[in-house]
Amino acid sequence: MTQVTGARPYAAAGALFQDDAGRVLLVIPTYKQQHDIPGGMVEPGETPRAACEREIREELSLHRTVGRLLVVDSQVYPTGDDILLFIFDGGELSPDERDSLAPDGVEISGFHFAAPETLDRFVPGDFASRLVNAVAARRSGDTFDLDKGRRTCA
Repeated sequence: MTQVTGARPYAAAGALFQDDAGRVLLVIPTYKQQHDIPGGMVEPGETPRAACEREIREELSLHRTVGRLLVVDSQVYPTGDDILLFIFDGGELSPDERDSLAPDGVEISGFHFAAPETLDRFVPGDFASRLVNAVAARRSGDTFDLDKGRRTCA
């Protein structure tokens, strides 16, 4: 058997949750300045979907099966590492679900909801574009292939 060597991209998976007003759930990490969506790194042997569901349980005590893939994106970290980014449809959170969200206090200190047009106030431009595309994909029923937050196909 031939062993594959060379570039091995990292992978991260998150969930797009919205409230009844269409605002996007953002979490406030304890370990970085920018806000994020619930999710995290895919561990060896784990699928992106399983990683997403595990992370939302760990970060917010939210036990939810995520829906379809909304966007897949790729980018290069400042370290030079490649990363594949998956965003799944978390759905609309009911008022009771919003009230029951419990940040773990270790990785996540809090959360808030932001209108799609204000996302660039909380996250970098490529990430804001990725989230806006995820909102559009959720609305249209499509899945978008992105490159640094921009659609690669019409």
